[in-house]
Amino acid sequence: MSEQAHKSSDPLHGLSLEKILLALVECYGWEELGRRIDIKCFNIDPSIKSSLTFLRKTPWARARVEELFIAMSDH
Repeated sequence: MSEQAHKSSDPLHGLSLEKILLALVECYGWEELGRRIDIKCFNIDPSIKSSLTFLRKTPWARARVEELFIAMSDH
């Protein structure tokens, strides 16, 4: 089997939500992240911990974060 056959086609494979969020914050910063995805945990006293708590409980917000990460990774 080739090496390519072992790789997942899922761009989020092997990435935790925390790693995704850290990469987005590093790339965009909290202010731009809050502008792109308008949720309180990004715009009011943002932190990784509070954002992870919210995103784990809120599927639509997590989906938006994952979509933004994939778009960022494509560039």
